[in-house]
Amino acid sequence: MKKWVPDTSVLINGKLTNLVETDKVEGEIIIPVTVIDELQAQASRGRDTGFQGLEELKRVRVLGESGKKIKLIYTGRRPTMEEIMMAKKGRLDAMIRDVAKENGATLITADYVQALVAEAEGVSVMYMQNVRATNPIKLEDFFDDQTSSVHLKADVLPMAKKGKPGEVTLVKIRDTPTTEEEIEALIKEILDRVRHEKNAFIEMGSAGAMVIQFDKYRIAIARRPFSDGLELTAVRPMTKLVLSDYKLSDKLMERLKQKAEGVVICGPPGSGKSTFAASVAEFYLSLGKIVKTIENPRDLQVPPEITQYGPLDGSMEKTADILLLVRPDYTVYDEVRKTKDFELFADMRMAGVGMVGVVHSSEAIDSIQRFIGRIEMGMVTSVLDTIIFLKDGQVRKVYELEMLVRVPTGMTEADLSRPLIEVRDFETGKCEYEIYTYGEENVVLPVSDTNKEQPVQKLAKERILQEIRKFDPGADAEVVSDNKVIVRVDNEMIPHMIGKEGKTVMELEKRLGISIDIEPLAKSLGKPVSHTISESGAYVNIGFDSKMSGKSVTVHVDDEFLFSATVGSKDVIKVSKESDIGAALMRAVINRKKIKCYA
Repeated sequence: MKKWVPDTSVLINGKLTNLVETDKVEGEIIIPVTVIDELQAQASRGRDTGFQGLEELKRVRVLGESGKKIKLIYTGRRPTMEEIMMAKKGRLDAMIRDVAKENGATLITADYVQALVAEAEGVSVMYMQNVRATNPIKLEDFFDDQTSSVHLKADVLPMAKKGKPGEVTLVKIRDTPTTEEEIEALIKEILDRVRHEKNAFIEMGSAGAMVIQFDKYRIAIARRPFSDGLELTAVRPMTKLVLSDYKLSDKLMERLKQKAEGVVICGPPGSGKSTFAASVAEFYLSLGKIVKTIENPRDLQVPPEITQYGPLDGSMEKTADILLLVRPDYTVYDEVRKTKDFELFADMRMAGVGMVGVVHSSEAIDSIQRFIGRIEMGMVTSVLDTIIFLKDGQVRKVYELEMLVRVPTGMTEADLSRPLIEVRDFETGKCEYEIYTYGEENVVLPVSDTNKEQPVQKLAKERILQEIRKFDPGADAEVVSDNKVIVRVDNEMIPHMIGKEGKTVMELEKRLGISIDIEPLAKSLGKPVSHTISESGAYVNIGFDSKMSGKSVTVHVDDEFLFSATVGSKDVIKVSKESDIGAALMRAVINRKKIKCYA
């Protein structure tokens, strides 16, 4: 009798039953115990390949019992732990070849490497070369022109999402539930095709879960114990757009062309982020740039000139290492989700690669917050420069970022200055958010309309005006915070409000419970007067002509009002170096700023 030894690959492919049914294989079919153990191990881990192989063995046995001229024999020894550990190095394949040698049998395999080694060793081989099918898979019967995704679960009515982004509805495909056998048949067909279709591959496989990219379809399979039942979800892009279809402003198009190199495309699920990212990738390709993508799964619809990379040995870090050697001008990082993804995005951007990231977020500002905490605050504006928020397939908001050092909005004291990030509306230039560190926390605050006076501030202003108008009926006041007000009075009245050694203004502050800064009502009122600046011990002296004694003078630094005072009997205004005004005056002198006096 003719003897045959099938290996794991031909059982998983389901080709042995076809050979038996067509009488191409007759006689003894010797099944190495190694094959049974390997398939059992895969099935125990929830791998579909293990189930496929065991089901194939079952079908072959049934064919033998139904009258086919075959006899199944199980032989060989079980692999040791060391041999199992060496499976990826070809140890189990070698054990299967040894069974074929010992029995003088023909090895049946769909693995090209296994066939090549067997021929080199002098073993008779039947190589089942995969033939690419041209007919569509049955899963496509669930789709029509308006379907974006199909949702199948055992004993549940099949459902589909239909319509354009923003107008998607969930509808029943038919009135009878999907059976488990029906879904298993779909999965078997998909897995059979994946093994020989060049545009299909298994992106992820683990106990109870598998993700497959089949042409334009992204297929997610879930089974027990991962899910409570067998489920298949297939998603495909509805439309393929170019950047001009989005009707972006000329200003934004120019930025993408000339300046934007740290772009984040954000929005909720189903908002069209990946479609827009593919359009941006094609746009950069049209500019003569080298463009690559990092995806998991690889489902962006891009031209063949754009190479799509997945995880290398399950690691995006290794993929990034290769990309830095490839030296692309732009890289599209689809689905930036985990902390490591954000760190890799930042690392590649800091290495000089133009980056376009796709991030899930309900609002545009949320995408920036997802970077904060994962990368240092000072790096944010170096990594990100343009935030594009999509909803219902349309660009709804565009932000640009800039790092500054200043006092945050709502704070008034100069010593509260700190580095902060302004998040501005790209089209209007209006600052909408400020991001800075307060204590040990990163703060993201919306910038409100600071010109709008609150009711409490109005009441406080009225009470303050009652007091200061006793000195100057034309006085005005501006409440700048809960504990500070700027009072503006006529230049001649400033000395009276301040009082000797500042006693009058101190009494006002105590009575009103608020800090008061006094400024002239008209800062440039008066004529410029000549003066000199000198030091004497703990004071800065501003000297004037003899005719200025007793007159009120306002002092300005680079046209900004600093203070107002009355010239003393010795034609000098003495300012203590320890005071805030004295310190500001000293800084102005050191930095060679223009100091002007008006009377």
